[in-house]
Amino acid sequence: MAARKAIWAIVALTVVAACGPDRISAPKDSPYAPGVNHRATGANELDVAHRLMAAGQYDLAIDAFTRAALQDGMSADILTGLGTANLGLGRLGQAEQILRRAVKEAPDWPEAWNNLGVVLMERGKTGEATEIFRRAYALDNGESDAIRDNLRLALAKSENSVNTDPQNQDYKLVRRGRSEYLLRTTP
Repeated sequence: MAARKAIWAIVALTVVAACGPDRISAPKDSPYAPGVNHRATGANELDVAHRLMAAGQYDLAIDAFTRAALQDGMSADILTGLGTANLGLGRLGQAEQILRRAVKEAPDWPEAWNNLGVVLMERGKTGEATEIFRRAYALDNGESDAIRDNLRLALAKSENSVNTDPQNQDYKLVRRGRSEYLLRTTP
């Protein structure tokens, strides 16, 4: 008998709760975060990924670039971002493969060529990297300081092939737009 009364009490409370307003709004001076608006559109994943790259959060940037690829398809911009994030994590082999694919898809994009050149310099392929920096510099019409500096460093390193301290160079990664990333080699 007591169990039956408890069940009827639960049913009555459920019916009363269903008759209430759709949402109980939090007071304006509440310390709690606002609720989630399920009708709102999400942030542009590509912008999120670029902000994460600028913050040095390469693992999270790879996740954001992957989500952007699911939304928009695998573009050269996304491939370049994935390759650059892998470079930031020290995954040089993966970065080279992805950036080679990016320059194949967008052969006229100097930023992708530059970032591929940085990977090749890190892998010790100075001759090929110098040629790639030259191509990036030509495609850019000499407008990017970062690409020019990378070409200058690569030329200096190739002329002085007996470099006894290979870990003292700072190469600059660039992306579409005004941002650039600085890749510092660790001692």
